[in-house]
Amino acid sequence: MSRSRHPEVHRSDRVGWLRAAVLGANDGIVSVAGLVVGIAASGAPASTVLATGVAGTVAGAMSMAAGEYVSVQSQADAEHADLTVERRELHEDPRSELDELTAIYRHRGLSPELAREVAVQLTAHDALAAHARDELGITEELRARPVQAAAASAAAFIAGAALPVLTALLAPHAHVAQITTASTLVGLCITGALAAYAGGAAPVRGALRVMFWGALAMAAAAAIGRLFNTAL
Repeated sequence: MSRSRHPEVHRSDRVGWLRAAVLGANDGIVSVAGLVVGIAASGAPASTVLATGVAGTVAGAMSMAAGEYVSVQSQADAEHADLTVERRELHEDPRSELDELTAIYRHRGLSPELAREVAVQLTAHDALAAHARDELGITEELRARPVQAAAASAAAFIAGAALPVLTALLAPHAHVAQITTASTLVGLCITGALAAYAGGAAPVRGALRVMFWGALAMAAAAAIGRLFNTAL
Protein backbone atom coordinates (compact mmCIF):
# COMPACT_ATOMS: atom_id res chain seq x y z
CA MET A 1 0.00 0.00 0.00
CA SER A 2 1.48 3.34 -1.03
CA ARG A 3 1.90 6.13 1.46
CA SER A 4 0.47 9.57 0.93
CA ARG A 5 2.98 12.09 -0.34
CA HIS A 6 0.83 14.91 0.98
CA PRO A 7 0.96 14.57 4.78
CA GLU A 8 -1.43 16.84 6.60
CA VAL A 9 -0.90 18.31 10.05
CA HIS A 10 -4.08 19.00 11.97
CA ARG A 11 -4.21 20.90 15.23
CA SER A 12 -7.71 20.02 16.46
CA ASP A 13 -6.40 17.01 18.40
CA ARG A 14 -4.40 19.45 20.57
CA VAL A 15 -7.41 21.43 21.68
CA GLY A 16 -7.90 19.67 25.03
CA TRP A 17 -4.45 20.09 26.54
CA LEU A 18 -3.63 23.25 24.59
CA ARG A 19 -6.61 25.17 25.93
CA ALA A 20 -5.84 24.12 29.50
CA ALA A 21 -2.13 24.87 29.16
CA VAL A 22 -2.64 28.30 27.61
CA LEU A 23 -5.23 29.24 30.21
CA GLY A 24 -3.02 27.98 33.04
CA ALA A 25 0.14 29.73 31.86
CA ASN A 26 -1.54 33.07 31.23
CA ASP A 27 -3.45 32.90 34.48
CA GLY A 28 -0.29 31.98 36.36
CA ILE A 29 1.62 34.93 34.95
CA VAL A 30 -1.15 37.50 35.28
CA SER A 31 -2.69 36.55 38.61
CA VAL A 32 0.56 36.01 40.51
CA ALA A 33 2.17 39.05 38.89
CA GLY A 34 -0.88 41.05 39.89
CA LEU A 35 -0.46 39.91 43.49
CA VAL A 36 3.25 40.76 43.48
CA VAL A 37 2.71 44.16 41.88
CA GLY A 38 -0.21 45.02 44.13
CA ILE A 39 1.55 44.04 47.35
CA ALA A 40 4.79 45.72 46.27
CA ALA A 41 2.92 48.92 45.37
CA SER A 42 1.40 48.96 48.85
CA GLY A 43 4.86 49.38 50.35
CA ALA A 44 4.98 45.95 52.00
CA PRO A 45 8.42 44.50 52.85
CA ALA A 46 10.23 42.21 50.40
CA SER A 47 9.53 39.08 52.46
CA THR A 48 5.79 39.77 52.32
CA VAL A 49 5.89 40.32 48.58
CA LEU A 50 7.74 37.04 48.03
CA ALA A 51 5.51 35.07 50.40
CA THR A 52 2.46 36.43 48.64
CA GLY A 53 3.80 35.31 45.26
CA VAL A 54 4.64 31.80 46.48
CA ALA A 55 1.30 31.38 48.27
CA GLY A 56 -0.55 32.64 45.20
CA THR A 57 1.33 30.14 43.03
CA VAL A 58 0.43 27.16 45.22
CA ALA A 59 -3.19 28.17 45.71
CA GLY A 60 -3.64 29.13 42.08
CA ALA A 61 -2.19 25.89 40.72
CA MET A 62 -4.45 23.80 42.94
CA SER A 63 -7.45 25.93 42.07
CA MET A 64 -6.74 25.67 38.34
CA ALA A 65 -6.31 21.90 38.54
CA ALA A 66 -9.50 21.43 40.53
CA GLY A 67 -11.54 23.77 38.36
CA GLU A 68 -10.28 22.26 35.12
CA TYR A 69 -10.89 18.72 36.37
CA VAL A 70 -14.44 19.43 37.50
CA SER A 71 -15.26 21.30 34.30
CA VAL A 72 -13.88 18.67 31.92
CA GLN A 73 -15.25 15.83 34.04
CA SER A 74 -18.72 17.33 33.61
CA GLN A 75 -18.18 17.16 29.85
CA ALA A 76 -16.94 13.58 30.17
CA ASP A 77 -20.03 12.65 32.22
CA ALA A 78 -22.29 14.13 29.55
CA GLU A 79 -20.46 12.21 26.82
CA HIS A 80 -20.72 8.99 28.82
CA ALA A 81 -24.46 9.51 29.38
CA ASP A 82 -25.04 10.15 25.67
CA LEU A 83 -23.08 7.05 24.71
CA THR A 84 -25.02 4.97 27.22
CA VAL A 85 -28.31 6.12 25.67
CA GLU A 86 -27.00 5.45 22.18
CA ARG A 87 -25.77 1.99 23.14
CA ARG A 88 -29.20 1.12 24.54
CA GLU A 89 -31.01 2.41 21.46
CA LEU A 90 -28.73 0.39 19.19
CA HIS A 91 -29.61 -2.71 21.17
CA GLU A 92 -33.35 -2.07 21.39
CA ASP A 93 -34.07 -0.60 17.95
CA PRO A 94 -31.17 -1.10 15.53
CA ARG A 95 -33.37 -0.53 12.47
CA SER A 96 -34.36 2.98 13.53
CA GLU A 97 -30.76 3.77 14.38
CA LEU A 98 -29.68 2.62 10.92
CA ASP A 99 -32.36 4.86 9.37
CA GLU A 100 -31.14 7.74 11.52
CA LEU A 101 -27.55 7.27 10.37
CA THR A 102 -28.70 7.06 6.76
CA ALA A 103 -30.60 10.34 7.12
CA ILE A 104 -27.48 12.02 8.51
CA TYR A 105 -25.42 11.02 5.48
CA ARG A 106 -28.19 12.07 3.10
CA HIS A 107 -28.32 15.45 4.79
CA ARG A 108 -24.56 15.78 4.22
CA GLY A 109 -24.99 15.34 0.48
CA LEU A 110 -24.83 11.62 -0.29
CA SER A 111 -27.42 10.02 -2.57
CA PRO A 112 -30.04 7.88 -0.78
CA GLU A 113 -28.49 4.66 -2.08
CA LEU A 114 -24.92 5.60 -1.14
CA ALA A 115 -26.02 6.98 2.23
CA ARG A 116 -27.70 3.66 3.02
CA GLU A 117 -24.68 1.67 1.95
CA VAL A 118 -22.32 3.81 4.03
CA ALA A 119 -24.61 3.52 7.05
CA VAL A 120 -24.82 -0.25 6.68
CA GLN A 121 -21.07 -0.70 6.37
CA LEU A 122 -20.19 1.63 9.22
CA THR A 123 -22.81 -0.01 11.43
CA ALA A 124 -21.35 -3.41 10.67
CA HIS A 125 -17.86 -2.16 11.48
CA ASP A 126 -18.63 -0.26 14.72
CA ALA A 127 -22.16 1.01 15.15
CA LEU A 128 -21.55 2.90 18.39
CA ALA A 129 -18.47 4.68 17.03
CA ALA A 130 -20.37 5.72 13.91
CA HIS A 131 -23.23 7.21 15.93
CA ALA A 132 -20.88 8.80 18.43
CA ARG A 133 -18.96 10.54 15.66
CA ASP A 134 -21.70 11.43 13.18
CA GLU A 135 -24.74 11.88 15.43
CA LEU A 136 -23.24 13.09 18.72
CA GLY A 137 -20.03 14.71 17.48
CA ILE A 138 -17.87 12.69 19.87
CA THR A 139 -14.49 11.56 18.52
CA GLU A 140 -11.58 9.86 20.22
CA GLU A 141 -9.28 12.80 19.51
CA LEU A 142 -11.65 15.33 21.08
CA ARG A 143 -12.94 13.24 23.98
CA ALA A 144 -12.91 14.95 27.36
CA ARG A 145 -9.85 13.96 29.41
CA PRO A 146 -10.19 15.49 32.90
CA VAL A 147 -6.89 14.31 34.39
CA GLN A 148 -4.89 15.45 31.36
CA ALA A 149 -6.58 18.85 31.39
CA ALA A 150 -6.08 19.29 35.15
CA ALA A 151 -2.39 18.32 35.01
CA ALA A 152 -1.70 20.56 32.01
CA SER A 153 -3.46 23.49 33.63
CA ALA A 154 -1.68 23.17 36.99
CA ALA A 155 1.76 22.64 35.45
CA ALA A 156 1.30 25.57 33.09
CA PHE A 157 0.10 27.79 35.95
CA ILE A 158 3.23 27.01 37.97
CA ALA A 159 5.45 27.63 34.96
CA GLY A 160 3.79 30.96 34.30
CA ALA A 161 3.81 32.01 37.96
CA ALA A 162 7.53 31.28 38.22
CA LEU A 163 8.26 34.48 36.30
CA PRO A 164 6.78 36.97 38.80
CA VAL A 165 7.97 34.90 41.76
CA LEU A 166 11.55 34.98 40.48
CA THR A 167 11.20 38.70 39.86
CA ALA A 168 10.06 39.23 43.45
CA LEU A 169 13.02 37.17 44.64
CA LEU A 170 15.75 38.72 42.52
CA ALA A 171 14.71 42.28 41.66
CA PRO A 172 15.65 45.25 43.87
CA HIS A 173 12.77 45.76 46.25
CA ALA A 174 12.31 49.41 45.32
CA HIS A 175 11.65 48.44 41.71
CA VAL A 176 9.81 45.12 42.10
CA ALA A 177 6.51 46.47 40.79
CA GLN A 178 8.01 48.03 37.67
CA ILE A 179 10.29 45.08 36.85
CA THR A 180 7.52 42.56 37.47
CA THR A 181 5.19 44.48 35.18
CA ALA A 182 7.79 44.62 32.41
CA SER A 183 8.76 40.96 32.71
CA THR A 184 5.11 39.94 32.85
CA LEU A 185 4.34 41.70 29.59
CA VAL A 186 7.34 40.05 27.94
CA GLY A 187 6.27 36.66 29.29
CA LEU A 188 2.71 37.15 28.07
CA CYS A 189 4.04 38.17 24.68
CA ILE A 190 5.97 34.91 24.44
CA THR A 191 3.18 32.63 25.70
CA GLY A 192 0.59 34.36 23.53
CA ALA A 193 2.75 33.99 20.43
CA LEU A 194 3.55 30.34 21.17
CA ALA A 195 -0.08 29.48 21.86
CA ALA A 196 -1.20 31.17 18.65
CA TYR A 197 1.50 29.36 16.68
CA ALA A 198 0.55 25.98 18.17
CA GLY A 199 -3.08 26.65 17.29
CA GLY A 200 -2.30 27.76 13.76
CA ALA A 201 -3.04 31.46 14.28
CA ALA A 202 -0.88 34.54 13.73
CA PRO A 203 1.74 34.77 16.55
CA VAL A 204 1.76 38.58 16.59
CA ARG A 205 -1.99 38.77 17.06
CA GLY A 206 -1.84 36.18 19.84
CA ALA A 207 0.92 38.11 21.60
CA LEU A 208 -0.86 41.45 21.40
CA ARG A 209 -4.19 40.24 22.72
CA VAL A 210 -2.73 38.70 25.88
CA MET A 211 -0.39 41.64 26.44
CA PHE A 212 -3.34 44.02 26.33
CA TRP A 213 -5.23 42.23 29.09
CA GLY A 214 -2.04 41.71 31.08
CA ALA A 215 -1.29 45.43 31.01
CA LEU A 216 -4.78 46.21 32.27
CA ALA A 217 -4.39 43.69 35.09
CA MET A 218 -1.04 45.13 36.17
CA ALA A 219 -2.41 48.68 36.15
CA ALA A 220 -5.42 47.67 38.24
CA ALA A 221 -3.26 45.73 40.73
CA ALA A 222 -0.86 48.65 41.16
CA ALA A 223 -3.73 51.09 41.68
CA ILE A 224 -5.31 48.92 44.35
CA GLY A 225 -1.96 48.40 46.08
CA ARG A 226 -1.44 52.15 46.35
CA LEU A 227 -4.87 52.52 47.96
CA PHE A 228 -3.62 50.37 50.86
CA ASN A 229 -0.21 51.95 51.17
CA THR A 230 1.32 50.25 54.22
CA ALA A 231 4.23 52.69 54.29
CA LEU A 232 1.99 55.48 55.50
